[in-house]
Amino acid sequence: MDYKVAVVTGASSGIGKAIAESLAKHKIQLILVARRQDKLEQLQNELQTPSHVIACDITDKDKLKEELSNLPEDFTNIDMLINCSGLALGLEAAPETEWQDWETMLNVNCLALTYITHLLLPGMVERNQGHIVNIGSTAGTYPYKGGNVYGATKAFVEQFTLNLKADLLGTALRVTNIAPGMVGESEFSLVRFKGDEDKAHKVYEGLKPLTPADVAESVLWVLMQPAHVNINRIEMMPVCQAPSNLATSRHIA
Repeated sequence: MDYKVAVVTGASSGIGKAIAESLAKHKIQLILVARRQDKLEQLQNELQTPSHVIACDITDKDKLKEELSNLPEDFTNIDMLINCSGLALGLEAAPETEWQDWETMLNVNCLALTYITHLLLPGMVERNQGHIVNIGSTAGTYPYKGGNVYGATKAFVEQFTLNLKADLLGTALRVTNIAPGMVGESEFSLVRFKGDEDKAHKVYEGLKPLTPADVAESVLWVLMQPAHVNINRIEMMPVCQAPSNLATSRHIA
C-alpha cells in the first residue's frame, strides 16, 4: 500500500474501530475521530502505529476544521479518508417518527461526511494522491419499513461517492462506497433503539451477521488494489440476509 496517513471517523467503536485496527497492522499513521475521548485514547494505546486523536462531534464544523488545521507535522499529508461515522435512529414508520431523529441522521450521515471530505479533498488533489472510502449501507439500495430517512441518507452516500469520482476524473484519486448489510458486534442497533438492549439484541437473535472485521477486510482490499484500479462499490451481506421482496397490501383504505 502506497498510502501513509489515514483519517478514520467513527473510530471509537464498531466498523471504524475495526478499520483502524486493520490499517495499524500495515503501519498506517492514523487520525482517529469520534466523540468519546476515553474510547479513542484506549484504542490509541492498543494500536502499534503512530496515531493522533481528535475527540469531537463530527457535526461540529468549527471544531473539526480547527483540529484538522492544526495537526502534528507528521500527520498533515493525509491520503486516506475513511468515512465511518453514521447512525440510524428508530425503526418507526415515517408518520410516527420524531423530526429530531431525521435531522440528526441527515446531519451525521450526509452533512458531516461531505464537510470533512470538502476539508481534506483539496490537499489530496494538490498532492495527486488519495483514496476516500465511504461506509454506506444496503439500506441505500433496498427499502424496508422503518428505513425511511436512514435509507435515504445512505442512498445519498452512494450517489455522492459516484459523483465525486466523476469530478476527480483526470486525477490519481480514488473513491469507493462500501455498502454492508446487517453488521453485528457493534453499537449500531443499540443506538438505533436509544439504549434499549433487549430490542438491540433481538435484531441479531438466531442470526450470524457480518462483523466489523468483515467490513474492515473489504476496506483494506479496496485500498490495496493497484493504483490504476478504482473499486466504485462493494455491496456485502451475511448469508442469512437477502434483498427484501417487494411489499404488497390488501388493506388499503
